[in-house]
This record gives sequence, C-alpha cells and structure tokens, in this order.
Amino acid sequence: MKTTQPRKQRKMLFNAPAHIRYKHFSAPLSSSLKASHNIGSLPVRTGDTVRVMRGDRKGLEGKVMSVDRKKYRISVEGITREKVDGTAIQVPIHPSKVMITSLNLDDKWRRESLKVSVTPPEEETKPEEKKAKRKRKPKKPAEPKKQERKKRTRKATAEKKEEKVEKVEEEKTEESESG
Repeated sequence: MKTTQPRKQRKMLFNAPAHIRYKHFSAPLSSSLKASHNIGSLPVRTGDTVRVMRGDRKGLEGKVMSVDRKKYRISVEGITREKVDGTAIQVPIHPSKVMITSLNLDDKWRRESLKVSVTPPEEETKPEEKKAKRKRKPKKPAEPKKQERKKRTRKATAEKKEEKVEKVEEEKTEESESG
C-alpha cells in the first residue's frame, strides 16, 4: 500500500535507488513524437532536445547537457544565468517541466525499447477477437441451482396471509355445505 503522508513520500523520493529515480525523470513527448512512437512519455537523457513548458524560461528550446539524478534536475544548452561576478552558469530544471521535441537514439537499448512499444493500429486486435482466439474449455454439466430465498416485503407477506385466510374460509364453507 502506498502512503499518503507527505513526509514519507518525500523520504521515499529522496532515498529512491537509481532505477526508480530514472523513471522519475520522465517527460511528455511532443505530439509528432507521440504519433510516431505511439508512447506518451519517456525519461529524459543527455542529447535529447527539449522545450521548457513552465517557469521563467518557458518556450526556450535546447539540448540536454547533463542529467543530475541526485538533485532531480537537468541542465539545458542555452539556458543560463549570470552570476554577480559575470560568469554564466547552467540553470537546473526539473524534467517534468519540459517536453521532449527530439530523441537521442544513439543508444541501441533505447531504440529497442521504442520498437517494442510501437504497434500499428491495424495490428491491434479488438477484445472480442482476443476472446475468440483463446482455447475454450469443455463446459461441465450445469448443476441444479439451489432455490434462493426471495426477500419478502411487508406487503407481500400481508397478501400471502390474506390468501391463506381466504383459502381456509373457502374450505370451511365447502365443508359446512357438504356436511
């Protein structure tokens, strides 16, 4: 069960191992990449081109220079600020605040992972077809169902009592007439 307590959530975030931190670096893909790769988001890597979607530098675009998994920040080429002494430094940006506009596909593992996720819409099968492909088990003979008790309402029970009383009265009148 996942916790909803903020302190425990922060603790889990900052104590997360590298393979979990990697997934936290996911950023949405641009609409053209979504259409071509059939996937919504991917973790940001060095070499990807991203566009800043939030903050003071909204709309700026550049290549990812470095990824700092310890601090959960990326630095983007061209997004800098000047220090008091005049030197320019990279501005760290959280990966959720950017959108990936082009992917770095130099890594064969990344290329393979994208190929796995790409399935053309024609090849996708409908749920009815999937059910039809399954092997069906032979049906067992149906067992007789136990009679379920119906819930009785007050009205129904009162009506039944009246019917019983009427039957008893009819029987009495028949006996007295015949007797």
